[in-house]
Amino acid sequence: MNERAIKKKKWFKRKKVLIPLTLIIILVAGRIYLPYYVRDELNKTLADIPGYYGHIDDVGISLYRGAYQLNGLYLDKVDSKTQTPFLNFPPKTDISIQWGGALLDGRVVSEIEMQHPSISYTFEDHVAADGSLDEPSADVWYAVLTDIVPLQINRFETIDGEFTFTGLYAEPNIDLYLSNVNALATNLQNAEQSSLALPSTLKATATTIGNGNLDLNGKLDLIKEIPDMNLDMTIKNADITALNDLTLHYAGIDFEEGKFELASELAIADGYMKGYFKPLMTDTKIVDKWSDEDTNIFKIAWESFVGLFKFVLKNQGTDTLATNIPIEGSVENSEIGIWSSVFNIFENGWFNAFDSNVDDTIGFNDAITEKNDSAEARKEARRLRREERRIERVTNRAQRRNSNDNPDDNIDLEYEIEQIKSDT
Repeated sequence: MNERAIKKKKWFKRKKVLIPLTLIIILVAGRIYLPYYVRDELNKTLADIPGYYGHIDDVGISLYRGAYQLNGLYLDKVDSKTQTPFLNFPPKTDISIQWGGALLDGRVVSEIEMQHPSISYTFEDHVAADGSLDEPSADVWYAVLTDIVPLQINRFETIDGEFTFTGLYAEPNIDLYLSNVNALATNLQNAEQSSLALPSTLKATATTIGNGNLDLNGKLDLIKEIPDMNLDMTIKNADITALNDLTLHYAGIDFEEGKFELASELAIADGYMKGYFKPLMTDTKIVDKWSDEDTNIFKIAWESFVGLFKFVLKNQGTDTLATNIPIEGSVENSEIGIWSSVFNIFENGWFNAFDSNVDDTIGFNDAITEKNDSAEARKEARRLRREERRIERVTNRAQRRNSNDNPDDNIDLEYEIEQIKSDT
């Protein structure tokens, strides 16, 4: 073998080693750089949200399971009046391909798991001076979510989350919160191809203000523009004194002791809502702030009225003051049954004591039925208005003609009215 052939053979040997080694180096370098690239791109997305600023500290990539983790994600209003970020997800948000049934059926969807997420909503930060919502459009939020999670979200879970609502407009400030929020929503995109009207499920528990226990269960269809849903919710054993900031601001009532509980059912079908809220106050005692120097007659009269109202209308057997507040109508324009709520206070106090469990009186089919009935009622109302207008026109015409001296021009008004009714 000549010298040239020997060199060529050595070159091919080195080539067999160099090419795979180069590819490995490129892949390793790309793998090392990928988290920084993803982090920088997502931070650009957060920076482009109008009126907000945000940041992600770190991104972790798990190629073997098709996932990445967002560490230290926060988002806040540019002109926030508090030091607490609007969204704060410090430990980890895991976004991954959902393995299992959906993937086996040929649908690639994602799942999200959030550990210790925190949402702090300060009323003044999100509402303009005229009372309108000062937020980017839904299209902007959807674009941000699509950039962060490219695949459709089919499963969503929060572990030990927290939600806080603060109102600085009140004196004292209103501060409501939920802690230990654990929620699981499944089949959000109906990746399991269920034929049910409400294919998605939602379960959530939390600790409320006053150390109460919140329990939420429901069925959903989030694929529609206005989601359909059927939800049951209860709050039990909350210390009512934790609501004093709220009750002082809106009702001038300060509780010394007692329990607050709430039960609710809510169904929405094609934008039509039907449900109720059933608040209960048990073993309550109102703080007596009177003193010998207190000469505010209006304050004394109001507190006396509240005390008498509570004594007369509470159920003496259970020491509970409660009502059932019905709510019904379109999502954009629902109505609260005021008189039903008042009547239900008397029912609880004098006839049948309410409890803190859901009544199982509202279902998804009820919302569908009420919507259809409401549509028929609106159709009938329109028919009656058309009929009234036609009758009014023929009546005016008959009055003009029948006042003439020529009887041939007279109109038989009763016959014309019967014809109109038969036509409409």
